[in-house]
Amino acid sequence: MAQYLVLIYEDEKSYETADEATFNRVMEAHNTFGATHGASLRGGNALEPSATATSIRKNAAGDVTITDGPFAETKEGLGGFYLIEADELDSALAIARDVPAEFGGVEVRPIRIFD
Repeated sequence: MAQYLVLIYEDEKSYETADEATFNRVMEAHNTFGATHGASLRGGNALEPSATATSIRKNAAGDVTITDGPFAETKEGLGGFYLIEADELDSALAIARDVPAEFGGVEVRPIRIFD
């Protein structure tokens, strides 16, 4: 079995202005996703908003720069992830289609195996 990381990207501003009913609906959708696909889940978590990020960059000389904020400014931020296990990419995509992402979408990437 292969492992895939499902990255959840959404418009963070939509959550900032969402009411409690919207938040509850999204949380229930994640609970349903977990119940439906629990056998394939190997981990996952929600992330704090991208404004809480700290980025570290190192240049060719080895100098380190630390800045507040995300690595890249984008409309949609990485809000969470699921680590899933599936026989093949098509199976992983079938699972990922069910990941709640009301204000954005998901990206599926295979976990690289180093031999």
